[in-house]
Amino acid sequence: MGMVADATPKKRNELRIEAGFKKTDYPRVPYRGIFINDEDWGMTPWSCTNYEPTDVKGQIGPKTHARIFELLLRLRANTFWPTMHECSVPFFFTNGNKEIADKYAIYLGTSHCEPMMRNTNGEWHQEGKGEYNYLTNRKNVLRFWEERVKQLQNSDDIYTLGMRGIHDGAMQGAKSVEEQKAALTAIIKDQRDLLAKYKGDVTRVPQVFIPYKEVLDAYDAGLKVPEDVTLMWCDDNYGYITHFPSPEEAARPGGNGIYYHVSYWGRPHDYLWLSTASPYLIYQQMKLAYDQGIRKMWILNVGDIKPAEYQIELFMDMAWNIDQVAQQGVTSHLHSFLSREFGNTAAAYLLPMMQEHYRLAYIHKPEFMGNTRAEEYNPKYEVVSDLPWSESYIRHRLANYQNLETKATACEHIIDPDKRQTYFQLVQYPLQGAAEMNKKCLYAQLARHGKAGWEESDAAFDSIVSLTARYNANPKWSGIMSYEPRFLPEFKRVPHTQATTTLKKEERAHIYKWNALEAVAGRPVVCEGLGYEGMACGIAKGETLAFDFASCTADSIEVQLCLLPNHPVVGNELRVIVEMDGLTSDTLSYRTKGRSEEWKQNVLYNQAVRHAIFPLDANLPVHRIRVKALDEGVVLDRVYVYKKE
Repeated sequence: MGMVADATPKKRNELRIEAGFKKTDYPRVPYRGIFINDEDWGMTPWSCTNYEPTDVKGQIGPKTHARIFELLLRLRANTFWPTMHECSVPFFFTNGNKEIADKYAIYLGTSHCEPMMRNTNGEWHQEGKGEYNYLTNRKNVLRFWEERVKQLQNSDDIYTLGMRGIHDGAMQGAKSVEEQKAALTAIIKDQRDLLAKYKGDVTRVPQVFIPYKEVLDAYDAGLKVPEDVTLMWCDDNYGYITHFPSPEEAARPGGNGIYYHVSYWGRPHDYLWLSTASPYLIYQQMKLAYDQGIRKMWILNVGDIKPAEYQIELFMDMAWNIDQVAQQGVTSHLHSFLSREFGNTAAAYLLPMMQEHYRLAYIHKPEFMGNTRAEEYNPKYEVVSDLPWSESYIRHRLANYQNLETKATACEHIIDPDKRQTYFQLVQYPLQGAAEMNKKCLYAQLARHGKAGWEESDAAFDSIVSLTARYNANPKWSGIMSYEPRFLPEFKRVPHTQATTTLKKEERAHIYKWNALEAVAGRPVVCEGLGYEGMACGIAKGETLAFDFASCTADSIEVQLCLLPNHPVVGNELRVIVEMDGLTSDTLSYRTKGRSEEWKQNVLYNQAVRHAIFPLDANLPVHRIRVKALDEGVVLDRVYVYKKE
């Protein structure tokens, strides 16, 4: 971790290995690596102005890549997708980049919109001719691809097949799914012919096909992908995998891969700042992916690497030996990470702090606290506004964050002096940054309604600026951290305005509430640490979890289920039914499709909500609610019972 957090290993005078020692180890996932993406505010400015200064704007050179590749090898990773934004010089346009990848034995690959090892976004405008349109400009498009394959004919690289538009746009020319399927069929044949021409046996060249966005429509319409090509699936950009292989897909010789995010730019909102992705969710989804046959290639979108250091290490440890992580457990893995960096005494204090940090951010990420939306093209989403929370809920959340921030500040003094820079980067800045972002936005919400003064919100903004200046004051890391990626409105000082609507009244009063693991009967599938209170659990298909409650004075009650907003595992549905006192609800489906408003709400708050209403028989002293899973993949977080209004 020395490259990313000043975590220099302790010097030892000797290393002893007993005679006869033998250790055989091998990776469970052959291709394991990272994608540096949305690098505009951290990696690119830091590299080209500080670590590897250059007069070429946006150039990330071999010195920087050497440190990244060293980090990958330390993490037992071997694959790298370079940056692709227009702010950065394309990887292959900088002398020495490819050579340093070869020196460190790193496989290079490219994202879903960069076929044939070409950074289309940055390279076509300089080396392409005409439109990037295979249907009308095939000769020049093929020449563009061929030049790169010829250049790399003696290198170990992973070739992305197919075609999309420049920079994450749809492929040009095809007017229907059938036309696109026909075009992709021809494109893949041409691309493999190029590989055969320069690389020999095409079945021995690593290749990947990524069914993403409109390309997925063509795949679902019957596009045939050669059996030796790896199919790479994606999460929904918020940590929930959208497709798991069918038995036929799992059996393909080319295998299956996953492209997963712990950093993202896009709708409904970016999260490019503090990397608060829940380690428990990462584990749950990636373990499920592995069990379902996604075992060939794992790529993690890490933004600028910082401050996603822990999530990257967890992901790579799982890719190397997921069984070991499963046996150890995520909490123990996190404790080991903290103990290695700060010692056992400090780790005992830091572990619950980090768990609370991830739990609070799971409920709502710091980047989402302004209740704005990214790329919604609607003026109402460009103004910081109220979250749908009551004053009591807001004050409770503020108290939790204040407690966390107080501990983070106090713990700095128990850290060894030579580890305090590491502590600031790995613990203090993320925890205090998240706390101050919540204070800035939530005190502003109270102030708009006359429930607080504006000074608390303004002071929180100043604290974020000060903390970030301290981060960048370290000469080694000057320029790596921005507290306002994309300069979105929620990162600014909150304007002093008055609310035009009333603050939400108190949260709806429930008469009973359970976390899923508090079920009195059933066989819960434990999901360590997952959920609003860390007590969510899975329900296997056909199984039920039961919850008992005493009768109350009500004619009828409403049962509310809060579920993990994941996607189907087998087939195309996610359904549950609720039973109570011999009565059964309608089938409750909570699968979301595309970027619907419901999906947006689900990922912003990490829950899918469903309701069922039942009459209440006052003659029964105890009532039993049963939640039954009709499909694989159901994960229940909480159950509430309300009097029907």
